[in-house]
Amino acid sequence: MATIMRRAISARLNDHFRGTGEDGWTFLSAGVAALPISTKDAIIRAVRLFRDFTPDNDPCGEHDCAALTVGKHRIIWKIDYHPQGGRQSVDPGVADPRSVRRIMTIMLAEEY
Repeated sequence: MATIMRRAISARLNDHFRGTGEDGWTFLSAGVAALPISTKDAIIRAVRLFRDFTPDNDPCGEHDCAALTVGKHRIIWKIDYHPQGGRQSVDPGVADPRSVRRIMTIMLAEEY
């Protein structure tokens, strides 16, 4: 039961971060960064609004990765966790925003 609760909390925190950009950093791959600004805006908006999680694309239920199509571009986004406060390692399922920094990378599928 604790694992299910932790995953649900992680999913909620990941959704909040992805939707707002708060409590983490977002990076665009070189391929996405090179696209016209209107295309980048559409991609970022689609990632922020993404809600189509299924057991196939989110088997752990943490809402930390997905693929989608924006215009003619296949996009992958992935959230990773990095320790905060001088810690050397992080449990990837940590649901405490004070102990981890969320880092999202948005990339073209062919860059994966």
